[in-house]
Amino acid sequence: MANRNPEHSFSTPKEVISGLPNFGWRVKLDYECKENCKPFQTPRLSQIPSLVGLGLRYTVHTLKCYKNGRRPHMDFTNPVPHKPMYGCPIGGIGSGSIGRGYRGEFCRFQMVPGMYEYHTVQADAFLVTIIKEGKTVYQKVLTGRRVHKNLKLWEWGFPLGQATYQALYPRAWTVYTIPEFNLRLTCRQVSPIIAQDYKDSSFPMTAFVWDVENEGNDDLEVAITFSFKNGVGSKKDYQGGCYTESFKGDGSVSGVMIHQKFHDMTCTYAVSAAEKEGVTASHCLNFDPQGTGAEVWSELQSHGKLSSKHGKSDPTARGKDIGAAVSLRAVCKAGASQLLEFSLTWDMPLIHFRSKEVQYTRRYTRWFGHQGNASPKLATYCLLNYTVWEDSIERWQAPTLNCSEIPDWYKSLLFNELYYVSDGGTVWLDPVEPADEGSGDTAMDALIKEYGKFAYLEGHEYRMYNTYDVHFYASFALIMLWPKLQLSLQYDLSKAVIAENKEQFRFCMGGHVGHRKVLNTVPHDIGDPEDEPWKRVNAYNIHPTVDWKDLNLKFILQVYRDYHATGDRAFLEHMYPIMRVLVERSLAWDKDNDGLIENGGFADQTFDAWIVYGASAYCGGLWLCSLRMFVEAAKILGQSEDETKYTKILNKAKESYEIKLWNGKYYNYDCSSHGTHDSVMADQLAGNWYMKAAGIIDETVFPSNHVRSALETVFKNNVMGFADGNMGAINGTRPNGKKDITSCQSEEFWTGVTSSLAAQMIQENMLDEGFKTVWGNYNVCWEWLGLMFQSPEAYMTSKHFRSLGYMRALAVWAVQWALEKYHPKLFTASKSPEES
Repeated sequence: MANRNPEHSFSTPKEVISGLPNFGWRVKLDYECKENCKPFQTPRLSQIPSLVGLGLRYTVHTLKCYKNGRRPHMDFTNPVPHKPMYGCPIGGIGSGSIGRGYRGEFCRFQMVPGMYEYHTVQADAFLVTIIKEGKTVYQKVLTGRRVHKNLKLWEWGFPLGQATYQALYPRAWTVYTIPEFNLRLTCRQVSPIIAQDYKDSSFPMTAFVWDVENEGNDDLEVAITFSFKNGVGSKKDYQGGCYTESFKGDGSVSGVMIHQKFHDMTCTYAVSAAEKEGVTASHCLNFDPQGTGAEVWSELQSHGKLSSKHGKSDPTARGKDIGAAVSLRAVCKAGASQLLEFSLTWDMPLIHFRSKEVQYTRRYTRWFGHQGNASPKLATYCLLNYTVWEDSIERWQAPTLNCSEIPDWYKSLLFNELYYVSDGGTVWLDPVEPADEGSGDTAMDALIKEYGKFAYLEGHEYRMYNTYDVHFYASFALIMLWPKLQLSLQYDLSKAVIAENKEQFRFCMGGHVGHRKVLNTVPHDIGDPEDEPWKRVNAYNIHPTVDWKDLNLKFILQVYRDYHATGDRAFLEHMYPIMRVLVERSLAWDKDNDGLIENGGFADQTFDAWIVYGASAYCGGLWLCSLRMFVEAAKILGQSEDETKYTKILNKAKESYEIKLWNGKYYNYDCSSHGTHDSVMADQLAGNWYMKAAGIIDETVFPSNHVRSALETVFKNNVMGFADGNMGAINGTRPNGKKDITSCQSEEFWTGVTSSLAAQMIQENMLDEGFKTVWGNYNVCWEWLGLMFQSPEAYMTSKHFRSLGYMRALAVWAVQWALEKYHPKLFTASKSPEES
């Protein structure tokens, strides 16, 4: 329900379960989201007139894309439907990702860079076989539900009430109890996502570790089998030419490889198992996923193991797909347990984007090569090192998990939202042939050479890489956990700022034509994977973002924040002249010479459907704080003339900002005479939030009493005014507390804005209000609407959502930044692991 309070959270662990952590998102497998929520597609009648032109022009653009065999980067006519099924995805960062359902399904594949396929693959499954006194007495599929008529011999229908799922990214656990045999099975899923690690975190692999516990009085033999098929569950799985091959890795690791291609890029899946004393491995070289499944099921039922034929299968004919399986069998004596270890890896070393103009290697190939023959080594590495990953993960997460002063549901939200760093269409790459011999900037070239190029999508449905106005919010996850990736991204952006592309580009909102990328401006994004990212930036074609008032400023704010976090002076020195160029360019938006920039009477900022006129709280505040942070950078680098010049502009601007926008309680949305100019915007203090996050506390820019009053007003109107404060922060309200329905975006709740607002409150010592605010994200996405592991950009009181799987939800890490920076004593009072 929308008005559920934190103490009534159903997914926050309430009991201690052996083998499971005390924190994370926990549900029984019979949990089902009962809410019928839908993608937002129909605005109010009053909102339609301003969108008619956009709708017509974007429809033409969409049809043109499909005619040319490409998907539009945003397809408003075919939004991803509501599927409240997802759990913790698998794989490292930037090498492709595979989603999983909380019932164990393998789903939502992203093998082709940035391109998602939303299919559940029935043949990708775990099975259990129980043998007593030499006879098979129990056999079941443990993964999901039957979704197709094929594999009809396989027996689904494990009693869902007898299993519990828990996710604490990058790990997940499923506990199955089989009371008729007093057997308890725990599957632990471990992916190598490790803070401050730039090696293993890039590896395309996941370990599945099964703990088989015999709690009865009779000895049993238990076999766990892992099956997998080629492809991603789409029609392209049947194009033919796929084949399987058995392999033996180093030591005790063996398995089966599935060789295939995605968009002419070679990819090899490998299902693997580790044999050891008392544990024997077998495999099925190939089976027909469209058949009965007898090659797997009957062998297990009759013999308790698979046939273990070696060699290669024949390539599939057109119209056919192919599967393989590995199995581990062990004696589990009464009162004892056994550990059965599996892995799934994928080797897709060379990739390109749709336009095929640049070839890249994925980062993991630095350690495993790019010849496409790394599967045995990948499998061996995974099964030998997953315990090392777990030790690192536990050390990283422990200070937060063991902190008794912060809510348990928040710990789940914090780590589980991190799924998007890997499962955000993410790529982490090296060009096969560098486009140039270097920039001449030694620090930049060295960092990119060492740490590669990094990009992630704005959203699963909004297919633009490194969308900068959104990354502004999400970037706290990178700068805290993988700061070198943030710096690499920033260096790439800096190169894009000083580049131009005079390609004629039609913008769908107004219909006019302009240049794709204008010199000395921050791009909206670095491109679409259906085109050629980095080479052709600005896939976004709704507005000409050269006129957006927030992009240039967000670059300045992020650069200084990143310098503050890393102390990297060479980085600041590189960025400084670009910051100056952007400040100067932005000054052109000050039309009345009062030092304060004005918006242009259209939606010229990240709220790209919410029109703003003249000086505004949001962009004006970003401007003030970007000036203040630029002045600070000038001071650090000894640029005294710049320090003096821009301090004068700042002094004028902040006086004008207060006069034009402060109304005694909060900052008005804008300074126009329009009827909604005095709306209460949740994100009105975004500039001050960033400035204070970067360690600059300056009362002369934003007086603390004004900040406190504005936050209290936002909390009262935008948070507590809806569902008893359990939905987060609505973007806009009228002074009387009612929704601002000027645009669809003003009446949306944005996950990232809710988190950034909570971070601001926590920075201002409003901890209770901050946690109450960000609870709304957890309540709506992870409980009420069943949007876990796909947190959207926005949701509404009408149970509509927009843009599933969205970057901005990572802004919950800004809350963590605020806690660690402004309330460090919370963590020094943490419980010990034994107490947690």
